[in-house]
This record gives sequence, structure tokens and C-alpha cells, in this order.
Amino acid sequence: MTGDTLNTLMETGGVNVFEDIEYETMASLDPQELLSFYTRQNSEITRSRDKLKRMMDNTFCFVTARRNGELIGLARGVTDGLQGRLAECKLDPTYQGPACVTRKDGRIEHDSAGIAREMACRVIEALRKFGVERIDALVYGTEVDFCEELGFRKWRGLVAMELTADAPLPGRVLASSNAV
Repeated sequence: MTGDTLNTLMETGGVNVFEDIEYETMASLDPQELLSFYTRQNSEITRSRDKLKRMMDNTFCFVTARRNGELIGLARGVTDGLQGRLAECKLDPTYQGPACVTRKDGRIEHDSAGIAREMACRVIEALRKFGVERIDALVYGTEVDFCEELGFRKWRGLVAMELTADAPLPGRVLASSNAV
């Protein structure tokens, strides 16, 4: 879709200065490069190439951040046409700010260089341009602050719930394969 280079600078009070971060918004990404990025981040995203491909096929847009050609950050947006979702925004912990607590999983905690913010804003812009009516994000921990800084607001009364794909449904009897 679009690509350009922004000079991203941080104040140098004992913190690295990052320049020449290249951002690109695209419809697809090389699966091997994505898998390598997730592996470097110790991300729990699937290691199955088939599931990774399915996830990629169902992604509306990817925004990448690169430094010297290396993938250092990734944000992803998904949509059903009406609602959009900032599905993920990961940044190599090396490029996160000094206040980053866990420095694992590529989770966005404190990105004082603004790299993750730029990636997330580009996903939001792409979803808006597509015409979605609402954009959601499911976040936890310090990611809440990050998303609030982007303009997301907590929903009153909403409770996030999870059901693993392999969990049995209670009270449901499955028909046997011998049923007529």
C-alpha cells in the first residue's frame, strides 16, 4: 500500500536514538519473515505454518517498522467490514523505552520513540479509510495505557472472556459418527 521513512528521534538522556525507521502499510507479508519475527519476540503466536497462513489471509492490513531492512515492529488490523480491530502491535523490546517492564513478547509497554504509536495509527487510518464504524482493541496490563493514548476508551460493563478452541462445550452431547 504505502511506505515511507520517518526519522524517529528520542531525547538522549541515556537512551538510544533511533533514526531512519521505515514504515510500510501492506496487505500481506512474507510468512517466513513474520514467523522469524514472532520467534525472536518469544511470542506465543502459533508455530503452525498453516494457522499462520490462515491468520495472514484474514488480516486486512499489516504495518511494519524496519530499521536497516530488519523487521523490528509489526501492527495488524482485521475487519468484517463494519467493525475493525487493532489485532496486535508488537515492537522488538530492544526498541522499547527504558520504562519497559517485561521486555518480552514484543508487548507494547513504553515506546518512547513512538514507533509502535506510528504503526498503530497507520492501522487505524487504514481501517477508517476502509469505512469501518468502530475500531476495538483487546489489551491488558500496560497496553491499556498505550491504547488510551491512541484514543481508545474502556467500555463500561464489558468483560473480556476467553474460550480455548479445544475446550468442550458444557451440556452438549455430540452425535456419534454411527448416527443415522
